[in-house]
Amino acid sequence: MTKQERAMNTRHALIRSAAQAFDEFGYTRAKLAGISAGAGVSSGALHFHFDTKAAMAAAVESEATRTLHALARHAHRKSPSPLQALIDSSHVIAQQLRRDVVVRAGFHLNCRTAHHSEVNLHQEWLECVRRTLERSAAHGQTPPHAVQEELTATVVGATAGFEALARQDHNWLSRPSLTGLWHTLLPQLAGPKALTQLQAAGTEAVINATGPAPAQLTAAHAPGI
Repeated sequence: MTKQERAMNTRHALIRSAAQAFDEFGYTRAKLAGISAGAGVSSGALHFHFDTKAAMAAAVESEATRTLHALARHAHRKSPSPLQALIDSSHVIAQQLRRDVVVRAGFHLNCRTAHHSEVNLHQEWLECVRRTLERSAAHGQTPPHAVQEELTATVVGATAGFEALARQDHNWLSRPSLTGLWHTLLPQLAGPKALTQLQAAGTEAVINATGPAPAQLTAAHAPGI
């Protein structure tokens, strides 16, 4: 193993250990000593890669953002229609929030802490929902008379509420929970014909494709969720 490879492995270990600490204790209570111990490295090695705890938080957040962007991009490329892509995106993002501590911690850091970030993931999700519903109307799935802003607010509010509840109980982001949510929302979003073509549980091929190897998806960076 080369020196560069060892450095990259150390950095990745520190990011994961930091994510675990932030996820368990929160940003304020997480300790650098615990993060270095969790990564199996010395405090000197930690400070070689990250000057401050804020720098570590930024790295966790950046890694989470790259993964979420890639997941959303994958869902929108592979789903059969714009509205189905929105459903699929919610499922694959929820799946990643449940199982990947780096994504979960990075998302919470972005949404809950006061440190400056160039990315606002909640705002990106809002814009993603708005754009997708506009495309859906253009494809004839969403009724043209529908009030787009009201529909956007409903979808964003409902999905953000599930994410907030999942901080105490991850089952709120389970596939059955999201499927139930979409069963409730879709009659308000889609016309009768389009409704018969939508899968509230998500498209199996899309969700399964993102399941086995999420790390491979982080290489592709999308402009927004």
